[in-house]
Amino acid sequence: MPHIILEGLPTAGKTETIQMLARFYPEQIEVFPELVKQVAAKEKINILSERERLTEAIIAELPYRRAQLESVAQQGKMCLEESHMGVHLAYSKALNDRSFINAYGKVELSLSRPNLYLRLAIPIDVSIRRQKARKTPQFEVDRPTLKQMLVHLQEWHIAQGSNLRIVNADSSPSTLLAQVEAILPLRYTRKGPTTKNTFGTLLLLGRPASGKSEFIDFMNKCSVERRAKRYHISSFRVIDDFPILWEKCEEDNLWEDLGRKRLYSQPIKGNYYVTDDGLWPFLIGKINQQARPLLSRTPPSNETIIIELSRGKAHGYSEALGYLSPQVLSRAAILYVQVSFNESWRRNIARYNEKKSGGILTHSVPREEMKRTYREDDWPDIAQAPCGMLTVNGITIPYVTMSNEPELTDIDALDSRYHKALDQLYALYSRRS
Repeated sequence: MPHIILEGLPTAGKTETIQMLARFYPEQIEVFPELVKQVAAKEKINILSERERLTEAIIAELPYRRAQLESVAQQGKMCLEESHMGVHLAYSKALNDRSFINAYGKVELSLSRPNLYLRLAIPIDVSIRRQKARKTPQFEVDRPTLKQMLVHLQEWHIAQGSNLRIVNADSSPSTLLAQVEAILPLRYTRKGPTTKNTFGTLLLLGRPASGKSEFIDFMNKCSVERRAKRYHISSFRVIDDFPILWEKCEEDNLWEDLGRKRLYSQPIKGNYYVTDDGLWPFLIGKINQQARPLLSRTPPSNETIIIELSRGKAHGYSEALGYLSPQVLSRAAILYVQVSFNESWRRNIARYNEKKSGGILTHSVPREEMKRTYREDDWPDIAQAPCGMLTVNGITIPYVTMSNEPELTDIDALDSRYHKALDQLYALYSRRS
């Protein structure tokens, strides 16, 4: 499992962030407090004035810290550590502490190299202000020292070739924590019987406006308990390739504004159609990229990942499924939401007219793109029975084709339609598993 170290100026929020993560993810991570502070407290050493004694105590403690890190990693937990010896070396250079500078070569031999350094970045002025508010003058570090320390720390990271990520810690606590969670990545999932018998990954396929977004909206409005029991969907995340496609089209606008040629798309009536068919496999690559950190967590998450996409015959589902990674396919089930081309076009227009134009959330697919890309659909070619098993790249995947005509708005009718299809799909899924 990863070894990740948080660094930053005094009062950047390292301790508070780590403690909060430890509280909510006790089974996923093990926290290691800042070694320098831990040693100083244990030996009653003044960090600023007793530098030689501090160096000796750090060197004595390093082998034990490394052994602890290795033991936790073997248990399959993430090691989350506050600060590191590179920071202490940077402070030592700023303070001209020759004892640690001279000993660093020996220290480096005892270090465990982390997978990631995560810097909680705040301006020096903010650190000074927060230090004074903390009212612990014995630990306050002045502006010149902090400024020099940052320079030396950056030099150290460059020399090390560190994998360093920076987040803005001059923000609200919730924003900071969300940034850190997204990078690690971590997400709170309530454990218990409600998450049993649920899909790992649900591939939600179908023509534009076939009802995929309505399906997700319906599931969002269910309690976790009911959704898991009745529809076999736990707490879930959605990966949708349409926002990625839309972003590429918007980037084309920027290129055009700069007098450059558009790369992927052409605008039409406030929307776009695709001119470079290389975008279709590119989008699957982006799906794999977004899914990878969610599928590689240890212990495995109980949440369901819903992957939503539409394809036509020229670059159809057969091609798209083939580009999905083995990690996605090995835990996937497919729900294909079936509507005719004419019904897809009718709902596409109705959706747009109802919400009016206003960006990605009220998009419609232009008629030209609908005809070119989605008129023909290869799903009936690869899934000839209403339900069954597909083999993609040697991996068996259960599927159910759910007819979504006529269009329903009644909650009870939708419940019946979704329950029947997902119950049937989960029966195939559990047999495969």
